[in-house]
Amino acid sequence: MALVRWVTEMGMGVDVHGNDHTKAGKRAVSDALRHSSLNFFKAAGKNRDDMHVEVIIAVADPDDVDVEAIKAEVPYGTVTVRAVPGGLDLPTADGSDVMVIANAAILVSFPEES
Repeated sequence: MALVRWVTEMGMGVDVHGNDHTKAGKRAVSDALRHSSLNFFKAAGKNRDDMHVEVIIAVADPDDVDVEAIKAEVPYGTVTVRAVPGGLDLPTADGSDVMVIANAAILVSFPEES
């Protein structure tokens, strides 16, 4: 089954204190979702549960991301999440804390109709 991408949305999230890559990633997904309103379902004959949603989280330490926690942020569709290198870890001047900045891309696709 071939998928056709219909929507690409981006977001950014920050964990200001705590060095938590998952928290920053969840905030990036939330940011992206708050900027979208998909109103084409009825006109296109689509259903929100038919969506295939790919979430890509870019953080400095992708192994520190709980992909299941990120996945839970997306309310509809079949969701996959992967964490990749990117984002930014910004230590405080004295090195006692780290600000984590994450970027998210949300890609929404539907099965291609034959």
